[in-house]
Amino acid sequence: MKLFITGISTDVGKTIASAIIVEALQADYWKPIQAGDLDNSDSHKIKRYISNDKTVIHENSYKLNTPASPHLAAELDGITIDLKKIAAPNPDSYRDKNHLVIEGAGGIFVPINDKDCVIDLIQKEYKVIVVSRHYLGSINHTLLTIEALKNRKINITGIIFSGNENKSSESIIMNKTGVKCIGRIEQEPYFDQNVIKEYADLFRENLLQLQ
Repeated sequence: MKLFITGISTDVGKTIASAIIVEALQADYWKPIQAGDLDNSDSHKIKRYISNDKTVIHENSYKLNTPASPHLAAELDGITIDLKKIAAPNPDSYRDKNHLVIEGAGGIFVPINDKDCVIDLIQKEYKVIVVSRHYLGSINHTLLTIEALKNRKINITGIIFSGNENKSSESIIMNKTGVKCIGRIEQEPYFDQNVIKEYADLFRENLLQLQ
């Protein structure tokens, strides 16, 4: 199972959600494009957050120096991101029946070059999980994200809510989209291996049902 983790915007909790899913499934992790924070990248964070010894963290296809939209970060580095050069690792080639968690960059329409966006990284066999965080305008952003994925006939297997609970927002999102809620990540004072493992145990059953 290859799970693609996307968000309704940037800084909505994709990396924390990815860490929880990786830990729950003891899955491998891959972030195709890392823009900025190369010394404390999302891959570094995943490694710190998880406690299982089976996960393999794969190298980024592109490591860009500037924390900016990938198309701009690449331009500043003097390169152009080539979609054809971004190929997912295949855990099945070295581990039996393993899962792969793929973390996107920002939202689905973040540009990676003049033609392609993050949504174009999503392959037919991927199962997409949308991470939504409540803020003014987040209902609209969530519904637009899910509608765009549906228009591309992309398999949306669930949504994870991140941050303080908002029952009204969550209810209308669930009713309008029909997408399954995998779980919610509370506004914790901090995240470490123990907290990630607690959420992994809570999410595991719902995640395994996605197969």
